[in-house]
Amino acid sequence: MADTFEEVVRGYLADAAATFRAYKRLAERALVQVDDEEFFRAGAPESNSIALIVKHIAGNQRSRWTNFLTEDGEKPDRNRDSEFEEEGDDRAAMMRNWEEGWAILLGTIDSLSAEDLKRSVTIRGEAHTVVQAINRQLTHYAYHTGQIVLLAKEIRGDEWRSLSVPRNRSREFNEFLAKKAKDGGEASHPIEGPAEFAEAAEEDR
Repeated sequence: MADTFEEVVRGYLADAAATFRAYKRLAERALVQVDDEEFFRAGAPESNSIALIVKHIAGNQRSRWTNFLTEDGEKPDRNRDSEFEEEGDDRAAMMRNWEEGWAILLGTIDSLSAEDLKRSVTIRGEAHTVVQAINRQLTHYAYHTGQIVLLAKEIRGDEWRSLSVPRNRSREFNEFLAKKAKDGGEASHPIEGPAEFAEAAEEDR
């Protein structure tokens, strides 16, 4: 029997929420590997530090997801340019803003209903369906999560603890997933499975 519209929507929202959470955890697996000096370290003159990417994500989330259905996603009090400037911020404060931004996002996603997906919202005055707005932010945070991971990896060098399948170990990764399924374990999110395998491989060394 074909799924109802409501069932399809519930599945989509559950997957979107799981993917947002997976990107958050992936970024945090990288963040814990850098110290405070490395957190604020910038590379090339026009590149951003990990700290500024964290600051930008938090600012974007507060703006996009606060009153998601009823207000424009670009809030009048947001100063996007300041998200790419260090203004005496400390890491602890930036990470509190990070947590608050993710809490706003995930609380909003978890509150959406099937009927809400029939609505439209605006971002900078441009109309988006709710699905378009969600997908826009999924890709945005995936992009920045990749930057955080790459920067942390470059900073840590040989001390980096891999968050993906190590080279020449794809077969072992497939066996890891197969064993997990056979043992009745919960399926890993596609973003998190490689990190879980890498961590397990590191523990076995």
